[in-house]
Amino acid sequence: MSSLPFDRLPRRLLITGGAGFIGSNFARYWCETAPGDRIVVLDALTYAGNRANLAELELDGRLRLVQGDIGDRALVDRLLQQEQIDTIAHFAAESHVDRSILAPDAFIQTNLVGSFTLLEAFRHHVESLRRPPLFLHVSTDEVYGSLEPEDPPFSETTPYAPNSPYAASKAGSDHLARAYYHTYKLPTIITNCSNNYGPYHFPEKLIPLTCINILLGKPIPVYGDGQNIRDWLYVGDHCQALAIIIRHGQPGENYNIGGNNEVTNLDLVERLCDLMDELAPALPVKPARQLITLVGDRPGHDRRYAINASKMSHELDWRPQVSLAEGLRQTVSWYLTHPDWWRPLLSPEYQAYYQQQYGEKNRLSKP
Repeated sequence: MSSLPFDRLPRRLLITGGAGFIGSNFARYWCETAPGDRIVVLDALTYAGNRANLAELELDGRLRLVQGDIGDRALVDRLLQQEQIDTIAHFAAESHVDRSILAPDAFIQTNLVGSFTLLEAFRHHVESLRRPPLFLHVSTDEVYGSLEPEDPPFSETTPYAPNSPYAASKAGSDHLARAYYHTYKLPTIITNCSNNYGPYHFPEKLIPLTCINILLGKPIPVYGDGQNIRDWLYVGDHCQALAIIIRHGQPGENYNIGGNNEVTNLDLVERLCDLMDELAPALPVKPARQLITLVGDRPGHDRRYAINASKMSHELDWRPQVSLAEGLRQTVSWYLTHPDWWRPLLSPEYQAYYQQQYGEKNRLSKP
């Protein structure tokens, strides 16, 4: 048994879904800020999990990447025991609303059943640990439903009202994490974040889809009238917030993490078009705004999300540092300089999904 106090012991961290967008950015952040910690990533490496996101970290031994499903109890038990994991940062999830409408079963299986399996395994593991355990459950603002234009932003006490299979599956996993704290005294913390953006974002999501379609000279699909509002959070700011919560957050608490950047989808796409016009040397279509195309709206499309992150500010002294203008510029620049990362992701499976969602039959008009 080490004589070091708990807060100075190296942490043994399991990051589920750590090869995905937010998870891989968080793994990079943790490697940079806590180089003495043991970091293990568990990821099923499905379509949105990409081993290339962590390639150099895996190659130089800064983390171990295990391919596997969080719903595989035997694998999870073995990994927790072998690595003596004391902290779980749980990102693993099916996360795209459109896909949840097409095939909700995968979302229930991963987000709800998988989270249950992980919580249950960790509950039975923690008695052998040298330091207090922590289970960080990373969730979304979509569990709160939709806001009207005059409504105040979501707070930690906003009632849940999920409107898509994705949001419902995440709400269910939030409830499980809360229940394991209150019933079993398992130290869990739940975070609910607004829309993230930044590097390593799979092309199906709005910002990377827009950037890549501009580079390819393809139409930029925008749902409905383009007036749906989202609060945008740069992924690096999110990672910093999560690290602070792991180190200083209170078990049993919820923390909302937002970017204080409410913009309509159409406004966001127009900003990306203008940045591409400025930063890209030779676009197939210029100005890029010519590519914007309204398509049939998503079923049950929430009109507005907004996060009140004052609890993070008051209790943990965290505030987002990257403005939307700065973050979008960094993100556009990243996609411009990393075609070797995104081009292989435009697979036949992705192309078939894209046509199903945004093909000619769904196209409406120019805005």
